[in-house]
Order: sequence, then C-alpha cells, then structure tokens
Amino acid sequence: MSDLALGFVGLGQMGVLMAAHLVDWPGGLSVYDVRPDAADALVAGGAHRAASLVDLAERCDVVSVMVRDDAQVRTVVDEIAPHLRRGSAVAVHSTVSASTAVDLADRLGRDGIDVLDAPVSGGAIGARDGRLAVMVGADRAAYDRCKPAFRTWAELVVHVGPPGAGTRAKLARNLISFVSFCAAAEAQRLAAATGVDLAKLGAVVRHTDAITGGPGSVMVRDDIAPLAPEDPLHDVFAHTRDLGEKDLALALELAVEGGIELPFAELALANLAAGLGLVDEEA
Repeated sequence: MSDLALGFVGLGQMGVLMAAHLVDWPGGLSVYDVRPDAADALVAGGAHRAASLVDLAERCDVVSVMVRDDAQVRTVVDEIAPHLRRGSAVAVHSTVSASTAVDLADRLGRDGIDVLDAPVSGGAIGARDGRLAVMVGADRAAYDRCKPAFRTWAELVVHVGPPGAGTRAKLARNLISFVSFCAAAEAQRLAAATGVDLAKLGAVVRHTDAITGGPGSVMVRDDIAPLAPEDPLHDVFAHTRDLGEKDLALALELAVEGGIELPFAELALANLAAGLGLVDEEA
C-alpha cells in the first residue's frame, strides 16, 4: 500500500506533527492549510504544496483531515469529495460528532469513496514522537488499506467498528481525562485547605500514576456486567473497593475539617462499587 498518494489537510498543532512523519512516504505527500506558511517546513522536507483543496483531492488516494470542528470537517469534505477518485478514502482525525462521521460515510459511500472515522489520542507529544493512538471506525478493507500510513505517526492503530465507532471510542476515552482533571482540581482544593504543598503533591501523583497506570488501570474487562464471585478479578476489585471507600470516607471527613465540599469524592464513594462490577454486594 506504500504506492498510495497521501494528502493531509489541516496543519495546526497536531496536524503538522502528524504529517511530518509522512514526508518520506513512497507514494508522495501533498499538504494544504488555509495558512500557506503552515506547510513551509513540510514542503522543505519533500511534501508537495497543494495549490487548493481541489488540487490536493485530484492528486491523492487517501486524504487525512485534521481541522478544528464539525463545521470545518464538513466544509473540507464537501469541497474535496467531487474531485476524489472512486476507491479513494477520506480519514477524519478531528474529534467531531459521531453523527458527522456516519453522515459523511453514507454520502461519500454512494460514490465509492470510503470515510474512515479516525480520531487520535496522545496529544502533541505523541504526534511529535509518532506514538499516537488512533481509533478507526471504517469498513475493514478501508482500514487495512490505510493502516500502513497511519502507522507512520501512530504507535497503536485499532479498528473499533464502522464509521462513528472511532468517535464514540475517542469521546469515551476523553471522558476519563476530563473527569480526572476535575477530580485532580478537587484534590488540590482539599490539599490547599489542609496545608499540603501542591507542587509536592503533584509530583507524587505524576510519579505514582506512571507506576500504576492511573485511573485507566481498572479498564481490563471486556464487559460491564456484575462480576461473578468466581471471576479472577472479583477479589482484586473487592479489595480496591474496600480501600477506595475507606480513603474516600477519610477524605470527606478531612474536607469537613477544612470547610470545603468535594462533590466528585461524594459521587465516587456512592458509585465506586457499581463501577467495579460489585453492584450486588456489601463491603
């Protein structure tokens, strides 16, 4: 598949770093951004500077799109779609609505063009180092055709289902991050209210998360059904529940002493057992 001609639209903070891994692609790379200077470094490295989205579409077999939001994704796809060849593909790496991916796949599929719903995770550092994860919702044949190109900038490439599934997976993944950010902010309020050095607490949290895997370390099951007593994870998660409920209760006691409220801690205490699959048990 290395003879595929690749295109990349959207050379912002993430896109330019992802595209940089493709400049030596055997089939060639064409790039486009509304800011012409955004492509300068890539062109100096060997990429073709497309004169327009139409020019890029006419040259390419696979076009990656990494723009800001749904409206920009639709604008780009609407402009390139009439100029793409049957059998070509559009990969949307932006995080947009799952319905956008489904709609685009339906529309372009009528003309024999595949749409890969392929958002990424790993941030600018992951993009720079070629270590992103990409969650791909697409027809399996289209996924297999595009995977070698994705592997140049992604360390983990996962086929998660049809178009729309990639975005659903990305939103679920990001839910962990942003809820965890709120929990971290709540932990800092507790620490500040009770005289703990925030910089030192932050160092401890980053150190131990690197060892334990952080909140994602509990994501080792393939379903969310209640755990049977004979399940190998049952006793492990029961122990986690016992420790968690004890520590959360102690944190809430400390919050009362510090005169602050910890709504995320209250939610966690109420829901930890159920989240671990121990819904029908008492600690």
